[in-house]
Amino acid sequence: MDYKDYYKILGVERSASADEIKKAYRKLAMKYHPDRNQGNKQSEDRFKEINEAYEVLSDPQKRGRYDQLGDSYSSWQRGGAQGGFNWNEWINQAQQAGSRGGTTYRVDTTGFEDLFGGGFSDFFNAIFGGMGGTARASTRPSSTAQTTRLDPRRTAARGLEQTVSISLDEAFRGTKRIVQVDNRRLEVKIPPGANTGTRVRVAGDASNGLKQDIYLVIELQPDSRFERKNEDLHTEVSIDLYTAVLGGQTSIGTLSGNVMLKIPAGTQPGQTFRLAGRGMPHLRSPQSFGDLYARVKVKLPKNLTSKQRELFEQLSREK
Repeated sequence: MDYKDYYKILGVERSASADEIKKAYRKLAMKYHPDRNQGNKQSEDRFKEINEAYEVLSDPQKRGRYDQLGDSYSSWQRGGAQGGFNWNEWINQAQQAGSRGGTTYRVDTTGFEDLFGGGFSDFFNAIFGGMGGTARASTRPSSTAQTTRLDPRRTAARGLEQTVSISLDEAFRGTKRIVQVDNRRLEVKIPPGANTGTRVRVAGDASNGLKQDIYLVIELQPDSRFERKNEDLHTEVSIDLYTAVLGGQTSIGTLSGNVMLKIPAGTQPGQTFRLAGRGMPHLRSPQSFGDLYARVKVKLPKNLTSKQRELFEQLSREK
């Protein structure tokens, strides 16, 4: 059985903080998520590996046990690595320590196998077999909503948790995901105004048959048109030199459709205009909206006719 370097898998140092581990996991999970790499077996295997690493390093109890193993394994390597590492001896010693008042390590991988086929690795099962379970959860295709696979990662306090990627347009209008847990198909609504870090909770109770809560943790995708800052949006609008000098109107795109922006005469490059109520809806008050700020970018003519050049030279002399 090969040793798995979970720190290397997530690309963090052994001294990494919980926040650093979480940040690294989210970045990699977004990159290799099956919804973004459909039919790519290599990405699916990488996604499994990333989730297994995070399952261990995000849990202080599991991380502590894993670090103990890492120290023993490193010592064995420094000793010349003669013969194979005695996994059974190390596991038995840890179990004996637990029976003398230490921690009992148990993992239930039911559900992870249903999701990805094969569950956690032999390495994981050998080291953590029976230590604190994961819920049975999966998703199925739907004609009415985009689907996402749940990452069966939880603590007893937080329930089942999964990062879900949504577009800015979905965040503006609200959207939904279809989740299947223990053969129960649930439609989870993501409200308008959701942003990165927003947690959408589905409470486990008798009405839906869930034994634990489900949390969808929102990750907002970058948008090429707008930059979001809380409920406000920022964008650029291009106008020609003549409109900037003489004034006029230009069309500007918003998430609710195009609007006409009045450009006063003498508008300067970089000048910003505020369009009230054209930003994002407030999460807890979706009838209220932030603002849209449009920064002016003036396009200068590149190829002048002889007449235009003459007129510009005349203006230059008269300034």
